[in-house]
Amino acid sequence: MNILDAILQRTRSDVRAREARVPRADLEARCRALAAPRDFAAAIRRQGDRAARRVGPIRVIAEVKQASPSKGVIRPAFAPVDIARSYAAAGAHAISVLTDEPFFQGHLDHLAAVRQAVRVPVLRKDFHVEAYQLWEARAIGADAVLLVAATMMPERLRTLLALSRELALAPLVEVHTREELDVALGCGARVIGINNRNLADFSVSLETTFRLVEAVPEDAVLVSESGISEHGEVERLAAAGVDAILVGEGLLRHADVGGALARLVGTP
Repeated sequence: MNILDAILQRTRSDVRAREARVPRADLEARCRALAAPRDFAAAIRRQGDRAARRVGPIRVIAEVKQASPSKGVIRPAFAPVDIARSYAAAGAHAISVLTDEPFFQGHLDHLAAVRQAVRVPVLRKDFHVEAYQLWEARAIGADAVLLVAATMMPERLRTLLALSRELALAPLVEVHTREELDVALGCGARVIGINNRNLADFSVSLETTFRLVEAVPEDAVLVSESGISEHGEVERLAAAGVDAILVGEGLLRHADVGGALARLVGTP
């Protein structure tokens, strides 16, 4: 069993336990009382078309997480709201919050608190494999959710895409190979995240994005995820037509996460 298989097995078990405590009907009632989500796709889209190169600075989705399965604890002194506010002040266009507990030491409460503290859209970063999780995400205030193509069959991806849109959640569909990208596009995904990290062994290569970028349609929003730590890498991704980058670990190892974000993207 690889890391991804272990995560998915535990995720399904935890979802069943949470649904036993909080029935979906309760989440649906909470969702009906919520205001409309913030527009995640618009926040992270650059202007122009990819053939003529996108214009304007690359967008940033800055991540709030305490740990990862491959690196262990990243930030021992972990204050999700303070981190998110620093990101937003430094110009982040959206915030990603890890809510997986067993492997990333995240929590649903982290996202709820961050959503109240910032004005930019908030992405729930988790392994969404059940419809219940999307209702859960909307109920705690998420504006967008991550759907990982490698974790489900195409039929399930199509179902979760439809439900996320029904709930007005923006689905960021993550892929790592050309085959996964073709499946995602065939299911109707229009916000594509290319993960430079192989989820089977957690190895990282930025070339994954450059290998797949030309296969992403012009009208799709394209995000490059993981392994981005230097300004030169950001410039290369921007020149290739990437709309946004999702960064976390490279920022979270700095005491001043806002300053680290500004240096990464080259802003004063």
